[in-house]
Amino acid sequence: MKKLVFIVIIMIIMIALSLPTKGQGNENNTDDYEVIPDDAIRLRILANSDSEEDQRIKKLVRDKVNEAITEWVAEITDINKARELLESRVPEINSIVKQTLQDAGEDRDFDVEYNDSVSFPTKIYGSYLYPAGEYEAILITIGEGNGSNWWCVLFPPLCFLDFANGISVAEASPGGFEDEVEKEESEGLQIKFFLFEWLGLS
Repeated sequence: MKKLVFIVIIMIIMIALSLPTKGQGNENNTDDYEVIPDDAIRLRILANSDSEEDQRIKKLVRDKVNEAITEWVAEITDINKARELLESRVPEINSIVKQTLQDAGEDRDFDVEYNDSVSFPTKIYGSYLYPAGEYEAILITIGEGNGSNWWCVLFPPLCFLDFANGISVAEASPGGFEDEVEKEESEGLQIKFFLFEWLGLS
């Protein structure tokens, strides 16, 4: 009888461990998430394709463009001033992209535009929710623009977050986020196997 009780308890624990954590797999529940205001200016970069090389080029463009824009808007607190500045700097952004592609030996067409109807998918990051829709943004399209995109919020400055993946840019680096996930999964499996062995069920 005691062993049966233990089995029931273990099953409950295993079910609890298998449930998704808050913010994962339930993007329709917005009660626990703060919606970023509509009066924000975004940046979206579309890679030519999902090939490793095209994605690498996209990240090079991301780093150079983001570095420049971060400096431009660092002291700005008004959305209208940020909008005026970024609209006036589109030619400069175009030059940055062109130079980055040239430095990478990439001979490919690209397009830089600023408008208020750039499409974005739904994405959750931490306590922030981005509903799908059309937003004011700078859109950089490299080549055919058929690859996975990267996007962030230029104003107010939130480009330290990688909304495209739902994790921070720092965590997305090799040895970061993926390793942590594998570690957590491994520890969970070890606990489950230990309990089965303890009960003589393995």
